[in-house]
Amino acid sequence: MNTNTKRVPLGMRILFATPFFGQIARDIQKDINSIYYALVILVTCVVLGVKAWGLVALAMTALAFVPVILITLIAITLGK
Repeated sequence: MNTNTKRVPLGMRILFATPFFGQIARDIQKDINSIYYALVILVTCVVLGVKAWGLVALAMTALAFVPVILITLIAITLGK
């Protein structure tokens, strides 16, 4: 084994191995501007969901983002 090779962390390997999210993560790693396309797709899906199912879709989206916001607040509190 070559000593110059960097070992990818386990979390990144699992993320890259995931079929849908792995492809998005690899694209974002190659070109950071790809995240804007992913955000536009996410917002479009939320808008179409609200159009089809009403406020229930918006509430479910907000409920799905609760862990993300919690982790963000903890990271801000810890200064990372």
